[in-house]
Amino acid sequence: MTSLSIWGWGSLCVVLFLITFGPFAIFYFTFYILCFVGGGFVVTLLFGKTNSEKYLELCEHSFLPPTSFGITKCIEEMKQESKPIKIDRRLTGAYIIDEPLQQVIQFSLRDYVQYWYYTLSDDESFLLEIRQALQNALIQFSSRSKEIDWQPYFTTRLVDDFATHLRVFRKAQQRITEKEEQDKDGAEDLVDTFFEVEVEMEEKICRDLVCTSPKDEEGFLRDLCEVLLYLLLPPGDFQNKIMRYFVREILSQGILLPLINQLSDPDYINQYFIWMIRDSICNYEAFMNIVKVSDKIGELEAVRDKAAEELQYLRSLDTAGDDINTIKNQINSLLFVKKVCDSRILRLQSGKEIDAVKLAANFGKLCTVPLDIILVNNVALQFFMDYMQQMGGQAHLFFWMTVEGYRVTAQKQLEVLFSLQKDGMHQTAQTKGLLRTAAVGIYDQYLSEKASPRVNIDDNLVAKLAEKLNNEDPTPEIFDEIQRKVYDLMLRDERFYPSFKQHALYVRMLAELDMLKDPSFRGSDDGEGESFNGSPTGSINLSLDDLTNVPADESIQLHAYISDTGVCNDHGKTYALYAITVRRRTPNGDEVWKTYRRYSDFHDFHMRITEQFENLANLLKLPGKKTFNNMDRDFLEKRKKDLNAYLQLLLAPEVMKAYPALAHYAYDFLENKAYSKGKGDFARKMDTFVNPLRNSMRNVSNAVKSFPDSLTEGMTKMSDNMGKISERLGQDIKQSFFKEPPLMQKTYVDPKHCRVAAHLDDNVDDNVPLKIMLLLMDEIFDLKERNQWLRRNIKNLLQQLIRAMHGYTINKKIVDHVDWMTSPEQVADAVKRFRDAFWPNGILAETVPRRDNAIRMRTRIAGKTKLLGIMPDELKHILGAETTRKGILRVFEMFQHTQLNKRLIYVFLEGFLETLFPVYGFPDLFKKLHSHSKQMQRYMHRLQSTQAPFLQKR
Repeated sequence: MTSLSIWGWGSLCVVLFLITFGPFAIFYFTFYILCFVGGGFVVTLLFGKTNSEKYLELCEHSFLPPTSFGITKCIEEMKQESKPIKIDRRLTGAYIIDEPLQQVIQFSLRDYVQYWYYTLSDDESFLLEIRQALQNALIQFSSRSKEIDWQPYFTTRLVDDFATHLRVFRKAQQRITEKEEQDKDGAEDLVDTFFEVEVEMEEKICRDLVCTSPKDEEGFLRDLCEVLLYLLLPPGDFQNKIMRYFVREILSQGILLPLINQLSDPDYINQYFIWMIRDSICNYEAFMNIVKVSDKIGELEAVRDKAAEELQYLRSLDTAGDDINTIKNQINSLLFVKKVCDSRILRLQSGKEIDAVKLAANFGKLCTVPLDIILVNNVALQFFMDYMQQMGGQAHLFFWMTVEGYRVTAQKQLEVLFSLQKDGMHQTAQTKGLLRTAAVGIYDQYLSEKASPRVNIDDNLVAKLAEKLNNEDPTPEIFDEIQRKVYDLMLRDERFYPSFKQHALYVRMLAELDMLKDPSFRGSDDGEGESFNGSPTGSINLSLDDLTNVPADESIQLHAYISDTGVCNDHGKTYALYAITVRRRTPNGDEVWKTYRRYSDFHDFHMRITEQFENLANLLKLPGKKTFNNMDRDFLEKRKKDLNAYLQLLLAPEVMKAYPALAHYAYDFLENKAYSKGKGDFARKMDTFVNPLRNSMRNVSNAVKSFPDSLTEGMTKMSDNMGKISERLGQDIKQSFFKEPPLMQKTYVDPKHCRVAAHLDDNVDDNVPLKIMLLLMDEIFDLKERNQWLRRNIKNLLQQLIRAMHGYTINKKIVDHVDWMTSPEQVADAVKRFRDAFWPNGILAETVPRRDNAIRMRTRIAGKTKLLGIMPDELKHILGAETTRKGILRVFEMFQHTQLNKRLIYVFLEGFLETLFPVYGFPDLFKKLHSHSKQMQRYMHRLQSTQAPFLQKR
């Protein structure tokens, strides 16, 4: 009832209101209310305005000073026309450099400043001031560069930075491998481990934040550019904050940061590798080696997918005639590549990765390398040395090597003596006395009762030798009988060579020689047999022709022998010519013909096939070249016999079956036509020079003694050194295995952590290129763990290679090359390349889109194939195939991480600035800029916690 009465009275009121005032009364009522409120606001504003003006007038007269005339004067000056700013376009003093630099400045201002500045102002003075500031900085930079001697930086600091970076990477890899062996379930990040090793080596600096955090990297570049502007700009320009900030941002964010990002991109580096060695031909064996040892599933999948794509295209072709055989061969080749990739991917995904060396040791049939070959092969000898030391027979091997060195030295000194006698000089007694002293030294060191260790040999032979030393003049052959007995002992004693062939070191030796057989095993889930090459290099005895189901030339056989030898004279040049009778057996009958070849043709052919088929270098041995008396009848008969043996081994059915594509090369060489050489004269000369170095026992003597450089110098050296020869020979060999202080300090002294060049000046001679090569080879191929004997051999080889190619002027050539690199022409060319890369045709280059991942992976495979393919065989023969492969792939893998590439670039940049501004304390500045490193903080914390117990004890 209550709610009803409320609604009733309310309705009555509304009806009466509408009857009294009309239907539009509600709108009038609302309008009156709004007018009342608006009028109130207007009255309030007018009142406030009047009071504010009165108050401001009182404040102005009471507190503010009278207005000065400066503002009026500034306004008048701004209304006047601004005077034009004259800019001197000279920057470096060389027009060829200044012109492209001016274009770079112009393009930078246009694309980074003008496009937004003109939306704010039309005044050109600000842009001209920025341009003037940039030019002032470049002028100061150019002046500083001209005052610096850049040779030490390019020849020492730059190489040391690179080698130290490689050392940190290698140590990080080793640390990850050790942790994975201890904890197989744990996965370590290579980048974190790398910077952990870096801070341990550098101790006071770590660049992890700059390389891993984009924000910190931008801040670092801004701080660095601001410091450089402080050093390069006039004080007035530097104090202008607005202009300084603009120039800083242009340099850091517009130029340096994009450049560093591009240079640190692994795909860009891989493309650059391929471009640098674009002239080398991709070797099929090298490609298959890389596929078989690749541990990246992405790489294998990219190659497999490309092979499948090519297969689909080839199968779609409509061909006939001769082309069909070519296409079939290509299809079979691609099918084989696809099968290898699938098998490798399956093995990696299933976790069944194997150690090829262990596999060959357990299942493979090993090759037999004769002892006499081991003793003259650098790579094989070091493994035999290690084994002999383990078995306690090192004295026998040391004695054999020392005698070999004595024989070569004695022969050399006697040749010098005979030459002096022909010239009327008599040194007979002195020379024989020195030889006797050396021979007695060897006897005392290895055969006497006091010798330790002593060579256990027949006492009658030892007594006979002692009698000869006392009563006869020593000869180079005085130790030959005992040396043969020692050789027979090492050959037949079960403790030595026979047991060595069953030892793990023997398998590692075969791996380094690239002579492991193919151990076959069943490892796939489908039960199909799978043949793997046991060589760690993954070398395979396959070629493109090997991939066909039925080789076209399977039923064709070649037989050849040298039937006659003659001497020809052509335009004053005398050379031997060999008549080769060739028989070609085919299903339709035999074909017989004769062809004529020189020794240089054989040599060129041998170089070509050993480059194409890597394993042939260990199987085929071409007779050596002789410089003098090479037309002697007896020598020609001997060479004819050796070349015949070479041909028989080359054309043996087993070899042809293992290397199917070799038949094509052999047929081309033996065909009745003029032979077209594939090698230049320089390549053949270098091969002739290097082969004796690696195959002759003279390497042993070269590693442990010095040959006389001239007749007079030879007699001087003989007088000074001959009396100590036995001691030197014995010590040099023993230092390889016993931890005695070496006569020549080892290049690498690594107590825990140190830079590569920490002890550089104490261990190699003053030849700068030799320092560089030894330094890089030590780090790339990890030679520091090798014995001193091998490292001396490598040093000797490098010395002889340098002198053979450049003589003794190599230091001058290095200086000349550095001067050429910093010449105005080369600097101008570098600036032009930079300009064209960033502004092609004067237009700012668009950001290059990231290439497809599959293309990037195939580029990695191509880069590794190229690098492995250009490695000379000489390097493999000296260091070993496995060591060479690991070293090359280690360098390549180092460049596959963007953060690590950035670290290397920043290290180069820091070294460059420290060289350019040596008195401004840049090393301390960089330590401060990198002081917020997390790795550095963790390292200092660990260091303090380690030192705390010792401090408490004190």
